[in-house]
Amino acid sequence: MSGVSAHADASTAAGAVSALRSTGAIRERATALLARARAGDSACFSVDDAALKSAARTVAELTRQRFPDLRIPYHSRWRHFEAGGVDRRALLDALLGPVETAERARTQIDLALVSVLLDAGAGADWRYDEASSGQTFSRSEGLGVASFHAFTAGLFSSEPAQPLRVDAAGLAALTTRTLGAAFQVSEGNPLVGLEGRVDVLRRLGVALLGHASTYGPSGRPGALYDALHATSLEAHDILKTLLDTLSDIWPAQNTLGGIALGDCWRHSAVPGPGLTAGWMPFHKLSQWLTYSLLEPFEWAGVKLGGLDALTGLPEYRNGGLLIDAGVLHPLPADHATRTWQAGDPFIVEWRALTVALLDELAPLVRAELGLQPDQLPLACVLEGGTWGAGRLLAQRLRGGLPPFHIASDGTVF
Repeated sequence: MSGVSAHADASTAAGAVSALRSTGAIRERATALLARARAGDSACFSVDDAALKSAARTVAELTRQRFPDLRIPYHSRWRHFEAGGVDRRALLDALLGPVETAERARTQIDLALVSVLLDAGAGADWRYDEASSGQTFSRSEGLGVASFHAFTAGLFSSEPAQPLRVDAAGLAALTTRTLGAAFQVSEGNPLVGLEGRVDVLRRLGVALLGHASTYGPSGRPGALYDALHATSLEAHDILKTLLDTLSDIWPAQNTLGGIALGDCWRHSAVPGPGLTAGWMPFHKLSQWLTYSLLEPFEWAGVKLGGLDALTGLPEYRNGGLLIDAGVLHPLPADHATRTWQAGDPFIVEWRALTVALLDELAPLVRAELGLQPDQLPLACVLEGGTWGAGRLLAQRLRGGLPPFHIASDGTVF
């Protein structure tokens, strides 16, 4: 009987985890927390709905400035590979030479995946000097450019004759010294969460080998192209595959029935059935990764659908926009002076309200620009967009710093 009970418990936990890996669950729970805040029942935030239209105008104005023809690309890691006006995708193509479409897609996926996993907040003091362009980059652009050059130098490959790839053995060989050197880290140029980034990449290598049916015997991220390749593909299918195969790479403090939940956090006010009650999922980096894999599939001729099934990204640029535009008002008196943890209810709620409000902001931005949802999906609203407007307001108000100080291990923000 105990064996049957244990099996039932494991099956129940697995079902709950599967439910928490859905963007539908993210939206439902985020919307519930937003309704609660609007009702005045939150101790963390109040909501000023009148400020939402003003925020939409700010986003629309920046979108017009950045993209006068309103041809707005996806919010994706590939935008950071264009930093400083350098077309690094073309540089990668030149390094690859005349390879088949499938191999080009695998290489692009390899690059995008490791680069996104390295794209947590860099801190205010870190910089990367790009010798080839003579330019210096910081924050997400700097991390993108640094990871591009680390990739093309073969840092993530175990095959010296095939440097333009990522494989499990190459990831296993990473150390804080080798990654730090590639990212020009020094006492005077500190990178927040360096150890956490190395740990995540090493965990990635283990997870890739553990899912050989998806990533092949060498554990290559780019094999995802072969696993999912079809004439058409839903964006959520990419996300689901990533969550099902790579959730073990995140620090394991958030688990259910021994299964790693990843970017999913406790909040007592979050509704849900059974074991899912009280859990607020986000899967921010996994969704950021999904957004960043859309283009390699499209460039290979795959037709993508369901882009708006993905949610807005709950990180400090989008969330900061809502704070700085006056849509969200933090209630704790010490919100700007204390150090928060990613799992604190205040931060969990801020991120949830960000997801729900981005869904409400998107149609307002489209109306300002005179565009339809198929012309401006959420992935393009973010790029146009909310992320840039959040950065712009942060620069004006705090020299670019986030609205709150959050202790980072390099895996969430």
